[in-house]
Amino acid sequence: MEKSENINQENIFDRLKRQKSIAPGDPQAYRLREASFATKALLLQMNNSDDPKEIRDILSQITAGNIDESTTVFTPLYINYGKNTSIGKNVFINFDCVFLDLGGIIIEDDVLIAPKVSLLTEGHPIEPHNRQSLTVAPIHIKKNAWIGANATVLPGVTIGENAVVAAGAVVGKDVPDNTIVGGIPAKIIKNI
Repeated sequence: MEKSENINQENIFDRLKRQKSIAPGDPQAYRLREASFATKALLLQMNNSDDPKEIRDILSQITAGNIDESTTVFTPLYINYGKNTSIGKNVFINFDCVFLDLGGIIIEDDVLIAPKVSLLTEGHPIEPHNRQSLTVAPIHIKKNAWIGANATVLPGVTIGENAVVAAGAVVGKDVPDNTIVGGIPAKIIKNI
């Protein structure tokens, strides 16, 4: 059996967990779309609810994990898959956030996420001949971090403990613990 046949038989979600690139003609690509539509159906219910418990319960279904009662989510929230998102305790997620989580998103305890924050674990290669492929890398937001309004966190970034990402920042590199970053691209503004 050729190597390409082995890759095509391996579950596409397992390959994504291992940060493998997905070619545009991948025979399992339909599974990504199916999973996204299933998540979208749950998002419609969640985003139309005004009951905090119901929102947490539906988000628990989306993420296939427990969303603690200390966590608050102001809807709408948009997630394309959900099963690769982990949300800790005492987390606050404000309105209109976007999580593209095929690469994996970990949000630890006590994190604050302001309105319109985008956590994007997915991208595409720079090379034009390969651009239609899907690439992924995880995002990790450590304890007590604060992500400001309209900030964008790109694939592969870790936001350190107690760090602050200023509003409107585009974060493409790791943010050390106890620092404030801002700008496009985000740079360290000061230590806390």
